[in-house]
Amino acid sequence: MSVEAPILPSTPLANAGGVVHPPAPSARARRRKLPFSGWHFLLVPVAFLFLLPFVEMFLTSVEPASEINKFPPAFIPSHFTLDGYQKLFEQSDILHWLLNTAIVSASAIASHLVLCSLAGYGFARLKFPGRSFGFLAILATIMVPTQLLMIPTYIMFARLGLVDHLSAAIVPWLASAFGIFLMRQFFLSLPAELEEAGLIDGCTRLQVFFRIVLPLAKPALATLAIFTLLGSWNDLVWPLIAINNDHAFTLQLGLTNFQGTRRTEWSLLMAGNVIATLPLILFFLAAQKQFVATMTFAGLKG
Repeated sequence: MSVEAPILPSTPLANAGGVVHPPAPSARARRRKLPFSGWHFLLVPVAFLFLLPFVEMFLTSVEPASEINKFPPAFIPSHFTLDGYQKLFEQSDILHWLLNTAIVSASAIASHLVLCSLAGYGFARLKFPGRSFGFLAILATIMVPTQLLMIPTYIMFARLGLVDHLSAAIVPWLASAFGIFLMRQFFLSLPAELEEAGLIDGCTRLQVFFRIVLPLAKPALATLAIFTLLGSWNDLVWPLIAINNDHAFTLQLGLTNFQGTRRTEWSLLMAGNVIATLPLILFFLAAQKQFVATMTFAGLKG
């Protein structure tokens, strides 16, 4: 009786030497395979469009004063000069303003990371009376325009003796409703089983928070640090109201007063803007991976 050989799925054929050659891809598949995503055809021009103002700002800062107001304007100056930076350092206290702004931003980031993470974890995991109402009340403060709070806040700061001091720019940035909301949402995305395992092993709630939860929350903490840095570094309206002391000027406030006390010298102003913008760009480039991870909720999922 004849036995038919089973029909096996097609496999790559072997040559006489026993070497298996995979089937060659079709010409259409080779044409469709790109070394990058097709979205790059859209994102790269958009990126250059957003980069153009920063490039123009830098070129204006190193452009001779005689060519800045020239018409038609030249995108690339005929020659580069650092006179704008030299005059800026000679005629202003920009280094002192930069130091004050760094102190304000560092204090804001540190307090945000501590207070907002603790509050966000409490609203996400702890059960206590009024938890939902308290969280909604905090979120409701986001809808209150800051302009309505400036007068009562100034009166309160004046009674506390904080006006005309650098602390007047630090205290409003100790915590924020957005930071609490961001951290709460990220903590909710983490599996509770990890924390329960820590509690079973004998850890306290604070030990679970600092040893298990916070290491997993690095993307959210980096994102919160970026938003806090952007807000505190570029804050102008409140320091303009609460600070009249030259020694307590922040960078944005100092540049605004420096521009208003003299004829606008665009090379000096653009040089100050470059100095004010460069730390933000460097900080974002250092934390962009964590920022993207938080925006896509890259934390562990249950």
